[in-house]
Amino acid sequence: MPQPHRPTRPARPPQPQRARRGGAPKRRRGNARPRWGVRLAAGLAVAVLGSGAIGHAVMTGLDTGIERVDPFKDMKNRPQAGHGLNFLLVGTDGRDKITPADKREYRLGGAPCHCTDTVMLVHLSADRERASVVSLPRDSYAELPAHLDESSGKQHGPHPVKLNAAYAEGGPQLTVRTVENMTHVKIDHYLEVDFTSFMKTVDAMGGVEICTAKALHDQNTGLDLTPGSHRLSGGQALQYVRSRHVDGAADLGRMQRQQKFVAALIKQAAGGGILLNPVKFKEVSSTLLGSVRADRGFGSEQMLALGQALRDFTPASSEFASVPIGNPSYPVKGIGSTVKWDEPKAAKLFEALRLDRPLLTPAAPGRPPAGTPQQQPAIPVDVPPGQIRVRVENGTRIDGLGGRVDAALRATGFDTTRTPGTGASRDVKRTVIVYDPRWDRSARTVSTALPGSELRAVPGQGRTVLVIAGADYRKVVPVRPEEPYQGEYAAVTGDQVICGK
Repeated sequence: MPQPHRPTRPARPPQPQRARRGGAPKRRRGNARPRWGVRLAAGLAVAVLGSGAIGHAVMTGLDTGIERVDPFKDMKNRPQAGHGLNFLLVGTDGRDKITPADKREYRLGGAPCHCTDTVMLVHLSADRERASVVSLPRDSYAELPAHLDESSGKQHGPHPVKLNAAYAEGGPQLTVRTVENMTHVKIDHYLEVDFTSFMKTVDAMGGVEICTAKALHDQNTGLDLTPGSHRLSGGQALQYVRSRHVDGAADLGRMQRQQKFVAALIKQAAGGGILLNPVKFKEVSSTLLGSVRADRGFGSEQMLALGQALRDFTPASSEFASVPIGNPSYPVKGIGSTVKWDEPKAAKLFEALRLDRPLLTPAAPGRPPAGTPQQQPAIPVDVPPGQIRVRVENGTRIDGLGGRVDAALRATGFDTTRTPGTGASRDVKRTVIVYDPRWDRSARTVSTALPGSELRAVPGQGRTVLVIAGADYRKVVPVRPEEPYQGEYAAVTGDQVICGK
């Protein structure tokens, strides 16, 4: 039986945060190490932003601002190419490019480390109908191949490091070599994005909508979000993807938030009118591409061809996963604590990418079968509905209302008694949710599924939540746990993590 929930103060009504001019709201001082995962969303968005009938006239010249690198120079013994395209997206610590004012504004103290702070491997399927995004923890245990150290000029033999150190020792080329050695996936394109221009890109797109079922607070970054939906500006988005201290998941939780942000960015790009407005498209793309470093084979022609192939791309077309972890605190002498992958599970994950297979199957538990109509996207909630016991009573003279409410709640995942009763009063106008204060989070999940209902705390009610159906009942709104079922590869689709409407 689940433990009683700790009583909490009633949640404030969600209020969209408003960014003050020039960035995010004013923040307190701090010296948190930046986590620039926000920049990686830019790399995936490049392909999405190219969709629609924009034409060569708009795309021409957009790649002139891209700084070129050669991450594949003299590389030998590379993995065999599979089907589809594989992008390695990295974000680097660029605090040396930030003004003192911005450092204070966004709490970016400390010295730059000249290392990759976030790494994502993105696979676009051969039919261009699916994108698989796999996050690689920055502290992953890695073994560097023999190489020339870019900083010291010395030749090094193979040795263990954390994954983010590959960039510090050998730049993009050593990073690509290391990732290919670890995953056995051949990289086709390399994208490295600077965070400052990406913040401007988010603002140029009109912000990005993020949902949270619980409050998110991080004193180190200044993140302060109430439960509900928020349209984040560039500065607020930076706070969201940097935050590591909102729960006990640390970097792993931060990677999940980065993935949610990428899914929300795809939704904004595909549904925000950007793709159909050539002027807006060029404004956003120019801002975005002005911060990118890429291999020489990735230019406007490739973006246009890729974008046209992805013109029907949606959040549901994307899937997100993190490398399965075997030991999150694997000690290495001289390096410290590293993240050790679960090698057998990781091997199966990367094999799926090589073979161009989806990471999630339509029949995965907790997800509707392919082709099942869904009238409304599910709203994220704090407590999984399957953990909530619900008893329904009919508080009206409408025949069969209790049975309909019970069935609708059960269909969206609640553990109903399946034996609805008759309420003491038959004149209930507004649906009432009676709950024990110890299970207040469960009650809020039920109230999300029954919008407009009245919450009534009754000490001693016990674990079972009582729903008294009133005359105002119209339907049950679908809900889902904020961290949905993740399957064999800890994967979710983009439409599972964006805001439902």
